[in-house]
Amino acid sequence: MNDKAICNTGPIIALSMIDSIDILRHLFEFVAVPEAVHKEILEGGTVNAGLANYRKAKWIKVMKLSNPLDPLLITSLDVGEAAVIGLARELSVNLILIDERKARKIARTVYGLHVIGSVRVLVEAKKRGIIDNVGASILAMRNSGYWISDSIVETALKHAGEKI
Repeated sequence: MNDKAICNTGPIIALSMIDSIDILRHLFEFVAVPEAVHKEILEGGTVNAGLANYRKAKWIKVMKLSNPLDPLLITSLDVGEAAVIGLARELSVNLILIDERKARKIARTVYGLHVIGSVRVLVEAKKRGIIDNVGASILAMRNSGYWISDSIVETALKHAGEKI
């Protein structure tokens, strides 16, 4: 896996809600969010149960885009997703963390980026010995209100070598 990642709101919130945002620090040497994502997270306020965990994660770099966003991104995605793809392109970072299906597809097919989501982060963390149980973490995310499809759960548990 790459040593640098640009992260969208979803994975930050999902991992923060289960007190596991530090997984990102163990998987990657460099983690950044664009200003638009930082703003989305902070505006989540008390609805975002993991806000305190995110605020403590000073190792996550908040970065400003240097160039205007591609018009395709602005018309197709929300501002956070568009900014993640834009920042990855500006910094020549090939890996982005996004959970939303449409944004993932555009990032892969149009921009050639490698995309993983919150659940894949958990699988990679288990493979590296950072966490012991993917299923328990997924259950905690779901219990915190984060939606994850059954098919994604099944695939993740299979890749993690856990029972479905």
